[in-house]
Amino acid sequence: MIALSPHRLSLSTGIDMDAFTAGDPKNPAIIFLHGFPESHRTWRHQIAHFADRFYCIAPDQRGYRGTSKPQEVDAYSADKLTADIFALANALHVQQFIIAGHDWGGAIAWSVALNGQAGALNPAWAGRVPRAIIANAPHPYIFQRLLITDMNQRESSQYIRAFRDPANDALVQEHGLTGLLLKTIKWDKPNAMEPEERAALLADWTDRDTCFGMLNWYRASALYVPAMDEDAEIPAFAAGAFPLLMIPTLVVWAMDDLALPPSNIDGIEKLVPDVTITPVENCGHFVIWEQPDAVNAAMDSFLA
Repeated sequence: MIALSPHRLSLSTGIDMDAFTAGDPKNPAIIFLHGFPESHRTWRHQIAHFADRFYCIAPDQRGYRGTSKPQEVDAYSADKLTADIFALANALHVQQFIIAGHDWGGAIAWSVALNGQAGALNPAWAGRVPRAIIANAPHPYIFQRLLITDMNQRESSQYIRAFRDPANDALVQEHGLTGLLLKTIKWDKPNAMEPEERAALLADWTDRDTCFGMLNWYRASALYVPAMDEDAEIPAFAAGAFPLLMIPTLVVWAMDDLALPPSNIDGIEKLVPDVTITPVENCGHFVIWEQPDAVNAAMDSFLA
């Protein structure tokens, strides 16, 4: 596995962020964003594959590992998490970068791409993101609508309600994140994580500030997850028109993801006209390390 260079960066957003890089800073940059409940290590296979051609940057995002972990819920709103990524690029003197994200990192990657494409509203960000790579992270418009209209997706997302429920805080305080995961996640199945990577994650999950930092991503989100028996209506942001993402975008989707079924890619070309969709069969949610060769091949073709 390739050696990563560690950086401790004081960002303009007020966050001290741990980030890890590989490759020549003179090469085009890719910023890799991890999801819940992982770390920069989730992209280890892609970083090793692309570091000879790209400047690979992988942060531990706000709330994770050694990065700042504010305990206030509103510190984790999408605008702040998005701003962290542009501030990270600034701190590393990177003007333009490809954004790649998985799971919650993919949710922020959607936001970074929308805000970083040419013509976006913030002049400090617009035009800085020429391409996006998304792995099993639903488009916010499609996902919110599915939570209302698709009972399979709604059922698969009920764990989010448990993550948001302060009644579970005592369980987290006593048993760490593992206790809450064992209580709430019903769709997990064994996967191909290396023993040393699993051990590192379990160690991360024992830190209570990290546990609540990670949960605050869910608690601060504007996503509306109705109860199974709730007569719910689509929120305003997903009821009308939604901004188009016009940059070339690769969406890699593991087709056996039990939390995020393939219905999340239905109709995505209407919202992302220049999209390339690569399905990965016989693979669960953590596609980037469960099937790294398939992901690398899709990225090779997209970035060629």
